[in-house]
Amino acid sequence: MAVVFSSNGAQIIEQLLAASETVTQTRPDELDREYEIEETCNFITRNLFKKIALQFPDELLADSAAVAFRVEQATGSKTYILGDTSYGSCCVDEVAAEHVGADCIIHYGRACLSPSRRLPVMYVFGQRPLDVKQCAASFRQLYPDTQSRVVVLCDVVYSYVLDDLRNILHPEYKHVVFSSICPDRTSFISCYQSEGPSQEKNEKSQCRDSPKSQKLICRFGRQIATEENYHIDDYGMFYLGPESLTLTNFMMSWNKCTFCTFNPITGTGRQDSLNVNKALMKRYYLIERARDAQVVGILVGTLGVADYLSVIDHLKELIRKAGKKSYTFVMGRLNAAKLANFLEVDIYVLVACPENSLLDSSEFYRPVVTVFEMELACNKAREWTGEYITDFGDLLPGKMDFVDCTHLT
Repeated sequence: MAVVFSSNGAQIIEQLLAASETVTQTRPDELDREYEIEETCNFITRNLFKKIALQFPDELLADSAAVAFRVEQATGSKTYILGDTSYGSCCVDEVAAEHVGADCIIHYGRACLSPSRRLPVMYVFGQRPLDVKQCAASFRQLYPDTQSRVVVLCDVVYSYVLDDLRNILHPEYKHVVFSSICPDRTSFISCYQSEGPSQEKNEKSQCRDSPKSQKLICRFGRQIATEENYHIDDYGMFYLGPESLTLTNFMMSWNKCTFCTFNPITGTGRQDSLNVNKALMKRYYLIERARDAQVVGILVGTLGVADYLSVIDHLKELIRKAGKKSYTFVMGRLNAAKLANFLEVDIYVLVACPENSLLDSSEFYRPVVTVFEMELACNKAREWTGEYITDFGDLLPGKMDFVDCTHLT
């Protein structure tokens, strides 16, 4: 019998391993419910998708192999697991999916719901535990006046409880409005969606299915039907979820509203203590730094959010007309060491989804501002009113917050 003491490793590489379900963080009997396996398989088979990209955040990767196994067994399609995304895990990683030739993406876990264009997407948020009765009790304590006008918002992982909470509170609170995630999670961000004309100012948008006495506000993948004669600033905000980038984004965008929160982890409610005015003044200081800058670095913080290329072109033109130079950088996840390599850059502007654009750059060698802040610095026609815009898509021509800069030379 011949004994082989060395080889080129080809035998190991070509060896076939039998796939089997593995031990996961989620109990096997809860896996189908937690990851909505049946709904996912229906979405795949209904659209005849053959290559499926399954995108998991780091905290759910332990379940990824088991989920992929069940999806493949039920649909006969080939699945690819996407982990360690180049940018925030809340965004859909279309670039990684296109590398494997995927027909669609199933996005698991928390999501910023930023629109994308190239591939169909289905969201599976999961269901984090929340005591609805305890949440309702905290709401009553924070809003003792039953005539209060309040909008109920939530992190997407708690969206499943909104109907139950509505059934508890609506008999007492007639003016409480419950936001909703876009009802069809597989179409509003799908590449099959037609690109019609931009909606008017959100407060003026009207849903054809909503009563005539209501107006529909559509922001950040959510819909809010307010009373016709009231502005969104006339409402308080009640948020379900712990402190997060989602909450910060809401508080900055609706900075004239008072916010109360219910933390499902601790089971407590409170009026949120974030000093929005202080945060806005800090951002205004960065705008002044951007006005003084001569060389601007444009940081590409997303490759999947719709219109990111149009925003980059818009920024280049805006910076040029303001008499400044610009350079574009694509470097994945940001850190101080990476940006410190470019000493000639005076300030950076980050093109990213709303939740990842408010970067704390206090430890960076140069400040990092948002697209809105850079526009305030370079476009003299745009004035600081206290209103804050985190969605860069709203600043493009034809969109609701566009301000023309053609007068600049």
